[in-house]
Amino acid sequence: MGQDAAATPPPVRRVAMVSVHTSPLAQPGTGDAGGMNVYVIETARRLARRGVAVDIFTRRTTAAEAAVVEVEPGLRVLHIAAGPYEGLSKEDLPGQLCAFAAGMMRVAAREPEDWYDVVHSHYWLSGQVGWLAADRWNVPLVHTMHTMARVKNQHLAPGDVPEPGGREIGEAQVVEAATALVANTAQEARELVTLYGADPHRVAVAEPGVDLDVFTPGDQGAAREALGVSADDILLLFVGRIQPLKGPDHAVRVAGELLRRHPEWGGRLTLAVLGGASGVGVRNPMGLSELAAGVGLGDALRLLPPVDRVTLTQWYRASDAVLVPSHSESFGLVAVEAQATGALVAASEVGGLPVAIGDAGLLLPVGDVAAWADALEPLLVEPGAATDLRARAAIHAREFGWDATVDKLQAVYQAALVGPRFSSINESEALVGIPSAVIP
Repeated sequence: MGQDAAATPPPVRRVAMVSVHTSPLAQPGTGDAGGMNVYVIETARRLARRGVAVDIFTRRTTAAEAAVVEVEPGLRVLHIAAGPYEGLSKEDLPGQLCAFAAGMMRVAAREPEDWYDVVHSHYWLSGQVGWLAADRWNVPLVHTMHTMARVKNQHLAPGDVPEPGGREIGEAQVVEAATALVANTAQEARELVTLYGADPHRVAVAEPGVDLDVFTPGDQGAAREALGVSADDILLLFVGRIQPLKGPDHAVRVAGELLRRHPEWGGRLTLAVLGGASGVGVRNPMGLSELAAGVGLGDALRLLPPVDRVTLTQWYRASDAVLVPSHSESFGLVAVEAQATGALVAASEVGGLPVAIGDAGLLLPVGDVAAWADALEPLLVEPGAATDLRARAAIHAREFGWDATVDKLQAVYQAALVGPRFSSINESEALVGIPSAVIP
């Protein structure tokens, strides 16, 4: 950097994005792939289309992957060898960060000096590597947490395992080292300040987005016909990785309670779970089939693999309600995607979900089966009862296009070149409600 703070820096030309533990090319809903993958690839695409070249560094997980994948002009995904290609869990990766960093250095060494203007790391593992790279290349480090150990540990799902102390230490180090921190919501910005001691002047808010060209409203009947869902079915939908944090077991219990209250819905009510298993097998993730049998849901539970975005749009449109029962969520891309199609969304009132949902869906207590059933029941009993919410949902979601996210990211990058100070965030605001950052 080394520039006078009053000077106007040249525009950012090239960004090195770091996503160590999960490739942006992976199918969301499988393994460790989720909303962060979508965030990384969608923001990178739009930066590239604006003339900002992006290299995304991620760990190689199979010999079949090309070392370099040209996604589109100006956007490359670079697969870095760091440890065995397969068999390593996310928890094993701290021991491979040195190897990953060395691989990044080798890539950069083939380019001219000052090739990258900014390093943008995603998740704490990437932040550790990004810290080293930014220091080596003498460029700003911009970091997005996506999830934080101290937040997750405050909202553990039953049976979930607390995040280790080593992760908390690593996150705190990245917070201190970063030139700028990008939070998904004002709530996350407050958590960075209060739980990690982040300097509020270095925290900016840039809400994630949704592809408004793909996730659009459509005819429910046509969507059901395309998916083979009966016109008179009551279709509840859960989309996401099958892990305790996301609460798929809660979705099963809610569906079971609704069926208990309305036995006449037997044969009509279906809970479709679209998501990849996490560590306990693809046929019966988290014991959901046994749970369904125990709460009287039985064959009404359909366990389905993740699908492409076009097919996912059809599922959202076909649904009577999309359930997002997370115990912790930095934002909630599934909720916004579903709302963009005009779906009724019921979500836990936690983390960034109140921002994602706004007043266009149902915000409900975490894990309270009766409260969820009470809220959903009248909207499922009476045809058309959710018409107003569905209409508002589609309008609300239009506030979250990816171009708006990238507008803010570009401003953060530019400010980071001279040392950021986000004028809309100060010590007093940090504790009461941080608005989206205004870059001076």
